[in-house]
Amino acid sequence: MTTPPDHIRARLRSGLTAAMKARDKEAVAALRTALAAIDDAEAVPVPAPAAGPAATGEYVAGTGVGLGSTEAARRELTLDDLHAVVRGQIDERVAEAATYDGLGRADAADRLRREAALLETYLPG
Repeated sequence: MTTPPDHIRARLRSGLTAAMKARDKEAVAALRTALAAIDDAEAVPVPAPAAGPAATGEYVAGTGVGLGSTEAARRELTLDDLHAVVRGQIDERVAEAATYDGLGRADAADRLRREAALLETYLPG
């Protein structure tokens, strides 16, 4: 049985809600950042301006006109894509922790490692 891609996002959001209720600032920061990274990964490149009349005026120049002219469908990420985004968040925290260790900031390094460990729980075995 495969896990639907939205399942990991739902688990992250559920964890965020619980962390907010528990006032766990580290968990809230880690989960919000991971969810934002997923949202960023779903973004599509900005398309070239559509052919057709462009609105011009004193305040708005070169914008598209018409219903839906600025709408863009978001990318649909696979489960592997989502896991890769969360893994990237974990890897970033581990790398930054090593940097903080080198700077003598053990407190910040430990916080980042705890955040990485929390995010690790959202990935499969």
